[in-house]
Amino acid sequence: MAEQTTGRQLQRILHYSVTPCRPMLGLRRSECALYDVDCDEVYPRLYIGDANSAKNKQYLRLIGVTHVLNTAEGTRFGQVDTGHSYYRDMSGIRCTFRYMGFPMIDQPTTDISRYFYIASKFIENGINSGGKVLVHCMMGMSRSATCVLAYLMIARKMTAAEAIRTVRMHRDIRPNEGFLQQLADLDNELKRDRLYY
Repeated sequence: MAEQTTGRQLQRILHYSVTPCRPMLGLRRSECALYDVDCDEVYPRLYIGDANSAKNKQYLRLIGVTHVLNTAEGTRFGQVDTGHSYYRDMSGIRCTFRYMGFPMIDQPTTDISRYFYIASKFIENGINSGGKVLVHCMMGMSRSATCVLAYLMIARKMTAAEAIRTVRMHRDIRPNEGFLQQLADLDNELKRDRLYY
């Protein structure tokens, strides 16, 4: 049987993988600064960004985002207050805009794993429809990154280590220790499932 993945192993991979300093394709640094966003394409048609990226509708139109997954939905400190109604003017003649939100806080005790499969399905539907998906939280480093990593593991059949390295090639991410442990648990579950199928 394959070796068990632990949260500590994933922390080491995260610590030792390096994110090259690269501006987003198609945008010069001055343009990113102009829009005051922190957003990166981490996989084809899949972006991780911060709250400013999610709230800047002009920027979302510019890069062609059709789906937004808010992993920090809410009005409390550390959450991003957007919802279906915030984006109601985003659907146009050529596309239907989709939104999904999860009311999570960035704490190691938060059970983010309960959202792994629904987030993965939302992202996969967005990409398969020819759209572009923005997954965001407050800073674009922990909750959103964790959901994107889970998507890469579930839908793209990557190991947790491969998913982390893939995303880190494009963005600095910092899932908290509890989220890393939940990703390790998912990795072990997927390894077991793939062993039997």
